[in-house]
Amino acid sequence: MTAREQLHRAYELAFHPARLNALWNDWERGTVTDPIDLRAVLDWALTLHQRLPEAPAVAARALHRLAHYQATARLYRLPTMLRRFRERVGATGALPEEVPAWMVRDIALPVFGRRPPRRSRGDETLQ
Repeated sequence: MTAREQLHRAYELAFHPARLNALWNDWERGTVTDPIDLRAVLDWALTLHQRLPEAPAVAARALHRLAHYQATARLYRLPTMLRRFRERVGATGALPEEVPAWMVRDIALPVFGRRPPRRSRGDETLQ
Protein backbone atom coordinates (compact mmCIF):
# COMPACT_ATOMS: atom_id res chain seq x y z
CA MET A 1 0.00 0.00 0.00
CA THR A 2 1.44 3.39 -0.97
CA ALA A 3 1.64 6.29 1.48
CA ARG A 4 -1.16 8.08 -0.37
CA GLU A 5 -3.45 5.05 -0.12
CA GLN A 6 -2.52 4.67 3.54
CA LEU A 7 -3.42 8.31 4.23
CA HIS A 8 -6.75 7.95 2.42
CA ARG A 9 -7.52 4.81 4.42
CA ALA A 10 -6.56 6.62 7.64
CA TYR A 11 -9.02 9.42 6.77
CA GLU A 12 -11.77 6.86 6.16
CA LEU A 13 -11.10 5.05 9.44
CA ALA A 14 -10.82 8.30 11.38
CA PHE A 15 -13.98 9.95 10.09
CA HIS A 16 -16.28 7.30 8.56
CA PRO A 17 -17.92 5.08 11.23
CA ALA A 18 -18.96 2.35 8.79
CA ARG A 19 -15.40 1.84 7.54
CA LEU A 20 -14.01 1.62 11.07
CA ASN A 21 -16.73 -0.83 12.08
CA ALA A 22 -16.09 -3.01 9.02
CA LEU A 23 -12.33 -3.13 9.69
CA TRP A 24 -12.88 -3.94 13.36
CA ASN A 25 -15.20 -6.81 12.37
CA ASP A 26 -12.64 -8.09 9.86
CA TRP A 27 -9.93 -7.97 12.53
CA GLU A 28 -12.08 -9.92 15.00
CA ARG A 29 -12.82 -12.55 12.35
CA GLY A 30 -9.10 -12.85 11.64
CA THR A 31 -9.31 -11.80 8.00
CA VAL A 32 -6.88 -8.86 8.30
CA THR A 33 -3.72 -9.90 6.47
CA ASP A 34 -1.11 -7.40 7.72
CA PRO A 35 -1.36 -6.42 11.41
CA ILE A 36 1.73 -4.16 11.19
CA ASP A 37 0.15 -2.17 8.37
CA LEU A 38 -3.08 -2.02 10.38
CA ARG A 39 -1.23 -0.57 13.39
CA ALA A 40 0.34 2.13 11.23
CA VAL A 41 -2.99 3.11 9.67
CA LEU A 42 -4.67 3.20 13.08
CA ASP A 43 -1.87 5.43 14.38
CA TRP A 44 -2.40 7.79 11.45
CA ALA A 45 -6.18 7.73 11.92
CA LEU A 46 -5.90 8.63 15.60
CA THR A 47 -3.31 11.30 14.78
CA LEU A 48 -5.91 12.96 12.54
CA HIS A 49 -7.99 13.59 15.70
CA GLN A 50 -5.21 15.55 17.39
CA ARG A 51 -5.01 19.34 17.60
CA LEU A 52 -5.04 21.12 14.22
CA PRO A 53 -1.67 22.40 12.99
CA GLU A 54 -0.70 26.03 13.20
CA ALA A 55 1.73 25.76 10.30
CA PRO A 56 1.00 28.16 7.46
CA ALA A 57 2.00 25.51 4.91
CA VAL A 58 -1.44 23.90 4.89
CA ALA A 59 -4.28 24.88 2.56
CA ALA A 60 -7.18 26.67 4.23
CA ARG A 61 -9.76 24.50 2.46
CA ALA A 62 -8.08 21.29 3.63
CA LEU A 63 -7.75 22.64 7.17
CA HIS A 64 -11.43 23.61 7.21
CA ARG A 65 -12.47 20.18 5.92
CA LEU A 66 -10.35 18.41 8.56
CA ALA A 67 -11.89 20.58 11.30
CA HIS A 68 -15.37 19.73 10.02
CA TYR A 69 -14.50 16.02 9.95
CA GLN A 70 -13.15 16.20 13.49
CA ALA A 71 -16.30 17.90 14.79
CA THR A 72 -18.61 15.43 13.06
CA ALA A 73 -16.60 12.43 14.27
CA ARG A 74 -17.17 13.49 17.88
CA LEU A 75 -20.89 12.74 17.45
CA TYR A 76 -20.05 9.08 16.84
CA ARG A 77 -17.26 8.91 19.47
CA LEU A 78 -14.78 7.83 16.79
CA PRO A 79 -11.65 8.96 18.68
CA THR A 80 -12.60 6.68 21.58
CA MET A 81 -13.31 3.78 19.23
CA LEU A 82 -9.96 4.28 17.51
CA ARG A 83 -8.10 4.37 20.84
CA ARG A 84 -9.75 1.11 21.95
CA PHE A 85 -9.14 -0.60 18.63
CA ARG A 86 -5.53 0.58 18.66
CA GLU A 87 -5.07 -0.90 22.15
CA ARG A 88 -6.58 -4.23 21.06
CA VAL A 89 -4.27 -4.43 18.07
CA GLY A 90 -1.31 -3.79 20.34
CA ALA A 91 -0.09 -0.41 19.10
CA THR A 92 1.52 1.45 21.98
CA GLY A 93 3.64 4.20 20.42
CA ALA A 94 3.20 7.84 21.33
CA LEU A 95 1.17 10.07 19.04
CA PRO A 96 2.06 13.65 18.12
CA GLU A 97 0.13 16.41 19.92
CA GLU A 98 -0.68 18.10 16.63
CA VAL A 99 -1.74 16.77 13.24
CA PRO A 100 1.37 16.94 11.03
CA ALA A 101 0.95 19.45 8.21
CA TRP A 102 1.61 16.78 5.56
CA MET A 103 -1.47 14.86 6.75
CA VAL A 104 -3.83 17.81 6.20
CA ARG A 105 -5.25 17.07 2.76
CA ASP A 106 -8.54 17.89 1.08
CA ILE A 107 -9.74 14.29 0.96
CA ALA A 108 -13.40 13.69 0.23
CA LEU A 109 -14.97 10.79 2.09
CA PRO A 110 -17.84 8.59 0.93
CA VAL A 111 -21.30 9.88 1.79
CA PHE A 112 -22.42 8.64 5.20
CA GLY A 113 -26.12 8.36 5.94
CA ARG A 114 -28.95 9.61 3.80
CA ARG A 115 -28.49 12.11 1.04
CA PRO A 116 -30.49 15.32 1.24
CA PRO A 117 -33.61 15.36 -0.96
CA ARG A 118 -33.10 16.71 -4.45
CA ARG A 119 -34.94 19.83 -5.42
CA SER A 120 -36.98 19.68 -8.55
CA ARG A 121 -37.81 22.79 -10.56
CA GLY A 122 -41.55 22.75 -10.03
CA ASP A 123 -41.56 21.67 -6.39
CA GLU A 124 -42.13 24.71 -4.16
CA THR A 125 -42.37 22.66 -0.96
CA LEU A 126 -38.62 22.03 -0.89
CA GLN A 127 -37.61 25.64 -1.54
